[in-house]
Amino acid sequence: MADLPGPDPRDAPSRVDPARHDAVLLDLDGVLTDTARLHAACWKEVFDPLLARHGVGAAGRPFDAEQDYRMHVDGKARLDGVRDFLASRGIELPDGEEGEEDAGADTVRAVARRKDALVSEHLAKGDVAAFPDAEPALRRLRQAGLRTALVSSSHHAAAVVEAVGLDALFDARVDGNVADALGLHGKPAPDAFLEAARRLDVEPGRAAVVEDAVAGVQAGRRGGFALVLGVARHDGTDAAALRQAGADRVVDTLEELLA
Repeated sequence: MADLPGPDPRDAPSRVDPARHDAVLLDLDGVLTDTARLHAACWKEVFDPLLARHGVGAAGRPFDAEQDYRMHVDGKARLDGVRDFLASRGIELPDGEEGEEDAGADTVRAVARRKDALVSEHLAKGDVAAFPDAEPALRRLRQAGLRTALVSSSHHAAAVVEAVGLDALFDARVDGNVADALGLHGKPAPDAFLEAARRLDVEPGRAAVVEDAVAGVQAGRRGGFALVLGVARHDGTDAAALRQAGADRVVDTLEELLA
């Protein structure tokens, strides 16, 4: 699907406004929790040996946990992230079988499972934390009468928000497990956000999307949501990419969400 043109800044609201919006749909990694760095590190651990085996010349260079992660993996379903990153290096692997036993196989599913196992190990050690502004921002949104939903491609979303004490601050959750069960397409398709809006009984034109990933911003734009806010917690390159993807506004912290 081709990217839709960016919104006209004269028409778009710049912050969440309870008079114009009924709900806010938020991504997890990089928006509420500092788990984006964890995911990037785990992807690097599984991709680098694979690149050494299959990459030819420059295509075999190590995975860049900043640029490669944000450009090809961030915000996407695991299998899509594997395919898209490897395609960027000219590498194509078979998908493999759903119940494949050999975790060391070089298939898309096996690579995704190796990454998932690494994330599970880190979560079991408690290697996850919410950003300091996450809980106060969620509470302010809800105090303003807005419904909130967690929309994440992660299969660990429920465990993460419970671990950091944010689970009671959402009215709905659409994560990787829900997407698998319903056959939803991953971001940049808008399916997960649209399902979250449906569960909240809110029209997309009355809901705001908050994302730190280009694929997530594109999903919000394609879903026809009233407001798409980008969160850039790192550097100016992230902010520019989010604006180019169609974010109505890019903020540095969640304190800037509410009008």
